[in-house]
Amino acid sequence: MENSQAPFLENQPPAKPPKTPRQKVVRKAFKGTAHLSKLLPTGSVLTFQFLSPIVTHDGKCRSIVSQGATAAVLAFCAATCFAMSFTDSFRDERGKVRYGVATFRGLWVVDGSGGLTPEEAADYRVRLVDFVHAFLSIAIFAAVAMFDKNVVGCFWPSPSEEALEILTALPVTVGVVCGLFFVMFPTRRHGVGFPLSRR
Repeated sequence: MENSQAPFLENQPPAKPPKTPRQKVVRKAFKGTAHLSKLLPTGSVLTFQFLSPIVTHDGKCRSIVSQGATAAVLAFCAATCFAMSFTDSFRDERGKVRYGVATFRGLWVVDGSGGLTPEEAADYRVRLVDFVHAFLSIAIFAAVAMFDKNVVGCFWPSPSEEALEILTALPVTVGVVCGLFFVMFPTRRHGVGFPLSRR
């Protein structure tokens, strides 16, 4: 009996060597950077980049109506950044992806199909970090909007030297600070359009 088991044990793959602290740090950095794509307001930025030249008349803003329309587009895209931070998704018992909005009680499934028990839905409830991520997404969007030449031309047609320096440096600073925060404190949310993660 012992002879018949020996070859079987010899064919087992060797145990993985433990990771060094450096490898752990590098792995964590790459994993955090991958989470960044879920948190940056890419959809809102693309919508804004498409509508910005139209509503600002290529940065000229000929009237107060143009400025109002530009402000409305900015507000709409910022609100979208905020709202998308609270979306989440899961796979139901049939394997279909269901989308929902996180609330203080749990996940409210948008199509009303349910699919989660109250205990499972409670795992998706809103946390403080969700609000922080939502406000940081708005800050990143605002930084991108401040860097847009059409918005600058619409609201500040002839900025001073100091204002130009601020409009150049502030967006980069905001982006770096918010990006670092996103990497250090990743979210568990995987909202609309992003692949599901294992819970």
